[in-house]
Amino acid sequence: MKAAATRLSEPAMPLSAYFTNVAREVDAALERLVPTAAAFPPRVHEAMRYSLFAGGKRLRPMLAMAACEAVGGARAKALGFAAALELIHTYTLIHDDLPAMDDDGLRRGRPTCHKQFDDATAILAGDALLTLAFEVMTARDNFPGVPAETLLTVASETARAAGSLGTVGGQMVDIQSESAEPDMATLEYIHTHKTGKLITASVRGGARLGGAQDDQLAALTGYGERIGLAFQIVDDVLGVEGDAKALGKPVGSDTKRKKMTYPAAAGIKTSRQLAADLVDGSVRSLEMFGAEAGHLRDLAQYIIARTF
Repeated sequence: MKAAATRLSEPAMPLSAYFTNVAREVDAALERLVPTAAAFPPRVHEAMRYSLFAGGKRLRPMLAMAACEAVGGARAKALGFAAALELIHTYTLIHDDLPAMDDDGLRRGRPTCHKQFDDATAILAGDALLTLAFEVMTARDNFPGVPAETLLTVASETARAAGSLGTVGGQMVDIQSESAEPDMATLEYIHTHKTGKLITASVRGGARLGGAQDDQLAALTGYGERIGLAFQIVDDVLGVEGDAKALGKPVGSDTKRKKMTYPAAAGIKTSRQLAADLVDGSVRSLEMFGAEAGHLRDLAQYIIARTF
């Protein structure tokens, strides 16, 4: 495997501690922003919280907050946006797991939302999380001192990344491509849209909220695009040879459904190399930054090394 580019400078805090601190901050914000399980109607709120607080890496929120810091902003400026990203991500997971989609029974080591509740409740919980995300993202109280024009741009870009030209479109082509002969162009479209667009929007949104200049935003966009594709390639590989207990879901389900994946199209070794090259490129995208982008560099390395 090709070695990743040399890190230019050390972040002030180790990545493990950064993970812990950001996750704690995001979870506290989500506790405040999401209705309690007792709020009427309780069933949908219970289902929303069941999936939202089931664990997870909080990777998209972390990327948003790290990008905000990379351009000189305090990560608290991106906290509301980070929480909104996790609401969107959780909605996609709930809907992906439905019988009409991937029909998965486990997510993060416990029953998926539709198994714990029912299909209708899971659909409505996902809908409610997605809707709440944009309520959070456009509420001025969640972004003190941020210009309204910036909030509008961030919300618009995120909506586009999550919709038919992004996540939804990628999921549609993913479903249509089951049992089809692997095709690299189609596969890249699926991964860059289903996963990559929202990851890139996470980085861009955090950077905008931190006051990014045009050249900084361009560099961070390249970073986000590369790690977004790398993340999904690694996910494909883990779906073949990962540890089911660590992943919190069965291994091999993509193969059984004859999904179009990078291992199916190019093999495990080549897939790993492609991901490594993308991570290498993502780190090079950050050359204009110093220590303030250290966590983004470490997050890129985490993506290639992750086991769950």
